[in-house]
Amino acid sequence: MESALDYHTAKALLEWQVEFGVTETISDTPINRFEVKPEPKKMAVAAVAETVAPVQRSKVSGVDLARSAAAGAGDVAALRAALGAFEECDLKRGARKLVFADGVFGSRVMIIGDAPERDEDREGRPFVGDAGVLLDKMLGAIDLNRSENVYLTTALPWRLPRNQEPKSDDLAMMLPFLERHVALAKPEFVVLMGNIACQAVLKKRGISRLRGEWGEAMGVPVLPMYAPEYLLGNPEKKREAWADLLSLKARLRG
Repeated sequence: MESALDYHTAKALLEWQVEFGVTETISDTPINRFEVKPEPKKMAVAAVAETVAPVQRSKVSGVDLARSAAAGAGDVAALRAALGAFEECDLKRGARKLVFADGVFGSRVMIIGDAPERDEDREGRPFVGDAGVLLDKMLGAIDLNRSENVYLTTALPWRLPRNQEPKSDDLAMMLPFLERHVALAKPEFVVLMGNIACQAVLKKRGISRLRGEWGEAMGVPVLPMYAPEYLLGNPEKKREAWADLLSLKARLRG
C-alpha cells in the first residue's frame, strides 16, 4: 500500500524524532547487543575529507548551477524552461506546479510577490484567488491592469510546505533566476510585495518598516509594499497601501 505521507511531512516527522533523541529504528531481525565486534579501522584523513567534501560542494553547486542555467537563458521562454528543468531545489518536490509569471511581459511595472500559496500552486499563476482579486482592485485604482501594463512574478517559484518560512538556501538558489527574469523584462519600476520578496531582493525583512520607502536593487528602483494576502487579514493597513500606490503612480507620471 502506498504511503499517504508526502516528502515534506515524512521529513518533518523524522526531524522531530531526531530532536527527541531517537538514534535508531526497530528492525525486522533481532540484534545481538552482547556480540563482540572487531573495532573498525580508523578512516584516513583523506578518506574523511572525501566523504565531507561532496556535501559541501553540493551546497555550493546548487547556486552555481542556478546561476549558470539562468545566465544561459536568452529570452523569457528559455528562462521558464530552465527553471522548470531545475532539480536542485527541494521545494519543487512538494509543489504541484511551477509558478512563473502572469501579465504583460515588458511592462513598465513588475511586481514580485512572496511565494505561491494554495491557489497559485493549483493554477500555476501568481496572485490568484482572493489575494489576486484584491491586487487587481488596487492596481485598477491607479490605472494599472495585469492584462495591459503590469507584469507579475514571485520570489520563489514553488509553494512552501505548510506555508513555512523560506530557507535562506532556497532564496539564494532561486535569486539568479529572479535577477535574470528582471533583466529580461526590463521594467522601469519593481514593486516588492511582502517580506519574502524583500528578503530575496533586499536581504531585509520587516515590511512594516520597509514599505513606502523607495530603494534600488538589480539596477531598478524598487518599492516595498504590503502583500495583498496580508491586507486581507489586516484591513486597517489598506490606508498605508493606498499611500504606496499613489507613490508608484507619481513615479509613473514622471
